[in-house]
Amino acid sequence: MRRLAVLLASILLASAALAWWWMHAPLGLSQDVVELAVEPGSSAQEVAQAVASQGSTPASLLYWWFRLSGQSRNIKAGNYELGSGTTPRSLLQKLVRGEQSLRSVTLLEGWTFAQMRDALRQADGLQPLTAGWSAEAIMERVGKPGVPAEGWFFPDTYTYSKGATDLSVLVRAMHAMEKKLALAWAQRQPGIAVNSPEQALVLASIIEKETGLERDRAMVASVFHNRLRIGMRLQTDPTVIYGMGAQFDGNLRRVDLLTDTPWNTYTRSGLPPTPIAAPSKAALLAAVQPQASNALYFVARGDGSSEFSATLDAHNRAVNRYQRKQQARAD
Repeated sequence: MRRLAVLLASILLASAALAWWWMHAPLGLSQDVVELAVEPGSSAQEVAQAVASQGSTPASLLYWWFRLSGQSRNIKAGNYELGSGTTPRSLLQKLVRGEQSLRSVTLLEGWTFAQMRDALRQADGLQPLTAGWSAEAIMERVGKPGVPAEGWFFPDTYTYSKGATDLSVLVRAMHAMEKKLALAWAQRQPGIAVNSPEQALVLASIIEKETGLERDRAMVASVFHNRLRIGMRLQTDPTVIYGMGAQFDGNLRRVDLLTDTPWNTYTRSGLPPTPIAAPSKAALLAAVQPQASNALYFVARGDGSSEFSATLDAHNRAVNRYQRKQQARAD
């Protein structure tokens, strides 16, 4: 009996050592990085089989490991990346914690909706569900039927798991813009020249395209608010360019400023009918918190900043001064 007990103890120790070694040994995957898709409702046995098909570890061993661990029912659906060093123990931890492989796509400030859709089409591992849809169809699916798509998707970096759809990213971006716009509108100054969050969004998109310089945003907003108050046309080039669409070749001509479109703020008074791009949080705040000034004009200095003027004479002098500087640099 003593010898039998020793033998059994030796077998148990050897089995435990072997089990410990197996749980901490690499799975022997067929590639350095293997993608594992766990569909909702998958059983532990199906998951084990999917892993085994990518390497040399028997599915039965993985299945029993999942069962004996007591965690087989806690495996989460998702898309996972398994590296060459993945062990049965680290595999189960990853599946139970739901540590999915994530990718990201960046939607930039000042982009149009068309540019955002291009970025989503090119994003790695993102299903192009909306590829054949119109902008109107997309807005209906995100819960804004009849609302123009332009400007309603917040520029940011969005993470997603492989197999997610572009629509899911757009929904998140739209909710983010709604939240940012509501927060900005709640902080608006009294007496501003825009009457609704939607108008603030339009103005913010123009500010976004007119300057990327933080210290100039509130002054650019001030010029536009001052013009709106007295009924003066905004006369801002980015709206004209947006209205031209694909016809814009990179060179804005005088005839373009005189050619009427719904977005031409040289030929039409007030705000254009829609935003012209996706504004940043800073542009949203500038649109509702303009700096107090009597400025009605501004011109680019050529270094990214702008010169602001209260009168047309002062503005013309600034234009001549900075245009001469720019011409001298070009020469």
